[in-house]
This record gives sequence, structure tokens and C-alpha cells, in this order.
Amino acid sequence: MQPLHIAVIIGSTRQGRVGDVIGRWVAGVAAQRADVEPVVVDLADYDFPPCYPAQPTAEMRRFTGQVADADGFVVVTPEYNRSFPASLKQAIDYAYDEWRAKPAGFVSYGSGSQGFHAVEQLRTVFTELHVMTVRTGVGVNLLADEPLDSEHRRCAAEAMFDQLSWWASALKEARTRRPYVS
Repeated sequence: MQPLHIAVIIGSTRQGRVGDVIGRWVAGVAAQRADVEPVVVDLADYDFPPCYPAQPTAEMRRFTGQVADADGFVVVTPEYNRSFPASLKQAIDYAYDEWRAKPAGFVSYGSGSQGFHAVEQLRTVFTELHVMTVRTGVGVNLLADEPLDSEHRRCAAEAMFDQLSWWASALKEARTRRPYVS
């Protein structure tokens, strides 16, 4: 079986962020699996327009192409004011059909709540886009004195990838047999 293409989407574009470190860590966990081929999609690497244009820009098309090519997603998000960043919402809204009938997992971070409020908001958005969100995710409390690659966090990441790869494989096969209807 070919490895599944999983896009690890780093949702923060803020200067001084830790999302890039966390995103590359989770991509590294994925790269050690035989069933997953991760691709890091860092929103800071895109020059998106400040306002939604009448026609998609080349950068918007490049991003939606990454979404279309993926079999599933891991969204790495901070929690800002009990939600996720505007940069992530903007990028999510650039794609529509490209998200459908694919799974998503979450790696979130924040102070105290580990970003879980952001994940709950994202679950609602992705449900509207017909994305299957997996239950198990990874949370990082930025106030805790714990290494990123702790045993319990690595176990959570492995469990998330187990669920994500199961759903990605099942949904990929289903999309091959029959187009998804909404």
C-alpha cells in the first residue's frame, strides 16, 4: 500500500510563534510511520491577500492544491482568545471541495487549556466542510515544564495517527469507488 499523504498544516503566522517547532515535531513523528508521508504546509510560507479577492491568487491556488493532494490533515493550532487564529480561518476558507470526505486530526497549544478551545471551534468549521475529525489529538501546555517529545505526548500523537490513517485509507478508498455527495 502507498503511504497516505498527510498535510501537517501550521496555522499560526505570528512572529515568535512555537507552532513551527510543534508542527515539525509532529511531522517527524509521522515520518517514522510506514503508512504516512507527511508534507508540512506552513501558512507563514504563503503570501495570501489581506482581503478575499474576486479571483483566486496564485498563492491561494497553491494552498488549495496542497489540500486537494492530501489524503488527510493534521492541523497545528494555537489558542488565541478561546479560538484559533484568523490566518488559519482565512486559509481554510480558500478551499471547499478540496477538504471534503477527508479526515483531520489536531495538535493544539496554549497556556493552561493546551489549545483545546481552538480545537472545539475547528471541529465545528470542519464539520461544515464535511471533514471527519478524529477524536484523539495532542495538546501542549506552554506553561508546563515538559519536553515536547515526552512519552505521553508521543503516545497521543501515535494514537492520533492510528485513527487518522485508518480514516484516510477508508475515505480514500470510498472516494475512489464513488464520488462523495453533499
